[in-house]
Amino acid sequence: MSARPSTPARPHALVKGAGDLATGVALRLRRAGFAVVMTEIARPTVVRRTVAFAEAVYEGRTTVEGVTARRAEGLAEAEAVLRRGDVAVVVDPEAHIRDELGAGLVVDAILAKRNLGTSVADAPAVVALGPGFVAGVDAHAVVETKRGHSLGRVVWEGEALPNTGVPGEVGGHSAARVLRAPATGVFESGLEIGERVVAGQRVGRVGDAAVLSSLDGVLRGLLHPGLEVSEGFKLGDVDPRAERDHCFTVSDKALAVAGGVLEAACALLGGVRFAAPPAAPRG
Repeated sequence: MSARPSTPARPHALVKGAGDLATGVALRLRRAGFAVVMTEIARPTVVRRTVAFAEAVYEGRTTVEGVTARRAEGLAEAEAVLRRGDVAVVVDPEAHIRDELGAGLVVDAILAKRNLGTSVADAPAVVALGPGFVAGVDAHAVVETKRGHSLGRVVWEGEALPNTGVPGEVGGHSAARVLRAPATGVFESGLEIGERVVAGQRVGRVGDAAVLSSLDGVLRGLLHPGLEVSEGFKLGDVDPRAERDHCFTVSDKALAVAGGVLEAACALLGGVRFAAPPAAPRG
């Protein structure tokens, strides 16, 4: 009797950044068969924390839509996390783990609006999100992140649409839905993501300055309390649609962008090999 073929190893993907869009990318890659390692800064300033694997930096672990991410210290711990079937999050702002990991796919999902060090030579497939990258120069492909007709499309030549600085429209509102720091100082809040708020309600404070909601809705995002912020810094997001469930699931934007990443990865890597299912037990 011939031996059953061995299960192929899952391809490794390195995702730089672990915010909400990066988490949407990690979820889709993980579900498509990739083993995913993410890198982050020591104190992430993510607003949509309930749907961001960056929260594992603070809490040690976090779960989004049934997929768990765990903080890991270095390659050995990251590999142990991957063997559990989870996503590994490493505090590594410069993504030095890339050299040890040998990932077939690198995704720059930092969303800094400029290239902070990603090279087309970093992996066989390098994909970058949003403006600040040139396809074929900084990365093999760029995925559009601006809401609208082109959201999630793969750019193989040139750049994504430029950043306008204006938040995308949600529930008929754009800039008004974003909570910003009224001053420089430490942000504090007693509210939780998913809570209902009304226009004019105090959501938190920066030093002695109150942070007020401009809309009725639910808190879809809120910065981690205790972080130092500068005036104008994004602190939160009020969703006027007031659908609480939306606060705990990956957004339509993140899913669209993640679909573009997966499309580019499959095109560049020649398709993803799925692990074979376990053999059925013999009666």
